[in-house]
Amino acid sequence: MFRTVDDFENIWKTESENMLNILKSLTPESLSQSVADDHRNIGRIAWHNVLTIPEMMSLTGLEFSGISDNDPVPDSLEKMIEAYKNVSSELLNQVKSKWDDAALLVEDDMYGMKWKKGYTLYILVVHQAHHRGQLTVLMRQAGLRVPGVCGPSKEEWSAYGSQPPET
Repeated sequence: MFRTVDDFENIWKTESENMLNILKSLTPESLSQSVADDHRNIGRIAWHNVLTIPEMMSLTGLEFSGISDNDPVPDSLEKMIEAYKNVSSELLNQVKSKWDDAALLVEDDMYGMKWKKGYTLYILVVHQAHHRGQLTVLMRQAGLRVPGVCGPSKEEWSAYGSQPPET
């Protein structure tokens, strides 16, 4: 749970940049890659990460313009990336301008439970990380280069003068 707005800001800047790096590594052709026919594909998982921000955070009283939680997957990767940039930036701006540290302790009705705003921000971060992990697996299946997130990816080890860990 986040207890200070500053702590959330520091984490969100890193986490949203990590998500943008993943989105920018996708290709239009890769968006249809899925693990199986009855599972979400890269495009839907990526778009879910975009829509979750206004969907979840609107339950805390924040309002987002230009996007709603039932918007369809955009027809271009560029639109998806731009939407993520906008909504992630809008989230940070609203948290910084509308909430203080005490507000993070205020409870909201969230999916049939009571969550403190600081906990909701934490869930948003780990939810995004969860789906980012799914995306990296699907990216490998699609033959894409996976960017490092919390350390170098297999392809990036040589830039550090090392061999990737043994498989």
